Amino acid sequence: MEFKDILKDLRTEKGLTQTQLAKDINFSMSIINKWENGKKNPSVQALKILAKYFKVSTDYLLGLED
Repeated sequence: MEFKDILKDLRTEKGLTQTQLAKDINFSMSIINKWENGKKNPSVQALKILAKYFKVSTDYLLGLED
């Protein structure tokens, strides 16, 4: 699974919109949209923020572990 799919799955499992996630982690909705559409990859710092927010590892977000 790719990052874009993992992020979307985690977000929808929590019942969040892209706008809600963006607000919660202090990013723009457009960057969340770009990540989920595979148009842009997150920075290392963004990965850390997402991992902490969703309580998963960065390796999980990157599709390196189940």
